[in-house]
Amino acid sequence: MDRDILRLAIPSLGALIAQPLFVLVDSAFVARVGTVSLAGLGLASVVLTTVVALSVFLAYSTTAAVSRAFGAGRRAEAIARGVDACWLALGIGTLSCLLLLGAGDPLLDLFGPSAEVLAEARTYLHISAFGLPAMLAVQAATGLVRGLQKAMIPLVVAGIGAAVNVPLNWFLIFGLDLGIAGSAIGTIIAEWGMAIALLTAVARGARRNGVSLRPQLKQVASAGRDSVPMFVRTLTLRVVLLVSTFVATDLGAVQLAAHQLALTLFNLFALALDALAIAGQALVGKYLGASDTRTVRAVTSRLVSWGVGGGLVTAALLLAVSYLAPALFTPDAAVQENLRAALWVLIIAQPIAGYVFVLDGVLMGAGDAPYLAKVGVITMLATMPGAAWVAFSDLPDIWALAGVWISCTLVFMIARAITLGLRVRGDAWMRLGA
Repeated sequence: MDRDILRLAIPSLGALIAQPLFVLVDSAFVARVGTVSLAGLGLASVVLTTVVALSVFLAYSTTAAVSRAFGAGRRAEAIARGVDACWLALGIGTLSCLLLLGAGDPLLDLFGPSAEVLAEARTYLHISAFGLPAMLAVQAATGLVRGLQKAMIPLVVAGIGAAVNVPLNWFLIFGLDLGIAGSAIGTIIAEWGMAIALLTAVARGARRNGVSLRPQLKQVASAGRDSVPMFVRTLTLRVVLLVSTFVATDLGAVQLAAHQLALTLFNLFALALDALAIAGQALVGKYLGASDTRTVRAVTSRLVSWGVGGGLVTAALLLAVSYLAPALFTPDAAVQENLRAALWVLIIAQPIAGYVFVLDGVLMGAGDAPYLAKVGVITMLATMPGAAWVAFSDLPDIWALAGVWISCTLVFMIARAITLGLRVRGDAWMRLGA
């Protein structure tokens, strides 16, 4: 069982870390351009990553559906579901691009940034919008191959993309002196390269199994409808993130810049635990498709142990990073001090995050998205009082940013741990068959 988990989790870990490295590289380079540029990157990234994260059902729902069909011995059907998801991703990505080009400026204005920060954020957002179809296609194609229990392909593609992104962004930002615009251009070039590579792999697999690559509109629409609960679940997560960014923006450019760096490290360390969740999605879907409830229970129990242990490891790594990262990412002493305060909250939250992520993955693999959507709303509301208190209180700057992270990360994780833990104790989430 451990071998099965690690066979899926280790490559997924590499792929998951590769994606935040795009933002990490952007943040590190743009910080050298200036604090205002870094704050603008943080603001634009929140809007852009919200669109991408709200579409994460393209990966997670696809993994669950494909793995269940695969476990039931229906390989061609599994691939067909993934192909439908890829077409859905390209359609949603195109519409999202047009939406941000038309409504991106009003969305940025809602955060109330200074004129200088707004100008930088607008530049980054308008350019990066053209990479959205590629970003979402990567999600859907990744969900397909993971559902087939093959996690190495996304790792190779993401690793090459991240490696290319570093010199490309350096050349565009500093070599051509394009500033924040160079960062956006470099990232979308890397994202489109990754999308083309993964879609090519999907097309080859479909041909070998006699699956049509033409868009089947009814099936694509059905995939969209089935993904609505996952969309709601993800929306609640993004609302919490947006609320934290609203409060950080109100605190000032220094706090917003520190908040952006802390979010980047959160994605790099905490979301790396999602590799175990992805293993849970693929394995639970496979064994429920095969109607093997005993193995589903065993996988769930083992994943919880791995999740909490992984959380302790990432907490230790973050503790070391808290002494090194602030000076590496920014020369601004005030940003460094605020970043360190946020990281201490994140360190405490890591073991809880490991528990939460694996149970989230187990329930997603089981297709229990309606429950995840319902409790997502409940846990979202649990964070609002603390965030509101920070926003309207007169705390010192460092304590204010720490308060944002306590309410929107630590309290949020505790609420999710309770609601997910109660669910997996029963049997209602274990629906069997293809």
